[in-house]
This record gives sequence, C-alpha cells and structure tokens, in this order.
Amino acid sequence: MIAKLSVTPVMVLDQDEALDFYVNKLGLEKGRDIKQGSFRWLTVRVPGDTTEIFLEEPGPPVQDDATAMQIRELITKGALGGLVFETDDARGLFETLKSRGVTDFTQEPIEHAYGTDMGIRDPFGTASGSSSRRRSARK
Repeated sequence: MIAKLSVTPVMVLDQDEALDFYVNKLGLEKGRDIKQGSFRWLTVRVPGDTTEIFLEEPGPPVQDDATAMQIRELITKGALGGLVFETDDARGLFETLKSRGVTDFTQEPIEHAYGTDMGIRDPFGTASGSSSRRRSARK
C-alpha cells in the first residue's frame, strides 16, 4: 500500500540556478545533493516537510541526448507540470517574494471562493502556485 509521496521532479535547465531560486527566493531548504558520475540528485523541500522536490536536469543517464533536447524545449516554453504550495498568507508571501527579487508573477494574489492564490514561474518557465485557503475550506 502506498503511504505517502516522497519525491516529485521539477525539470530545470541548470541545477545550481534552480537551487538558488528555490532556496533563496522561495524559502525552501536544500535536501539531498548526491553526485553519481555525471548524474546529480539534488532536492529541495518546504522547511519541516519530508516530501522532496527533485531539481532534475534533462540528460543522461535518465534520457538520451535527443530526448533531453526535446525536454529542454518544453521547459523553456513552460509546458511541463508545476508545483502548488500552501501558505497561511498568500498576500504576505507575494510581498516577501517581491522583496527577495522574484519578478515573474503569473498572477498576483486573487480572492476565490476557496481562498486566495497567486502564481509565479521559476527562471526556466515552470509554473508554481501558492494558495491560502479560507478557514472554512480547510479540513
């Protein structure tokens, strides 16, 4: 039986640049950083959480060169999946991210029936959202 999600990938073009963005801009913490030959297992996570985000650079040994090139094109188009984070204060997070130099907002905080959400893109085009749910919507 599946007990929990432990790792989810986000495709990036440069792991060091991604690490800087996710840690120094978004406020995540560095998880594991393991090199195995040319392969690097680099993860970040929400502080205090155990679910990790694998900052995956396309290429061998996971993909052949032709496939990696196609994935890079999709990354730059923002055509791959993204992340959704939960926050207690989407408006406060928006201001914090602006003060940390984040500029690529796809959506400023907007009120919805379920709460407030906002959207950003990482330096490679991957979309992320943050949402603060209304107290009555939390379970």
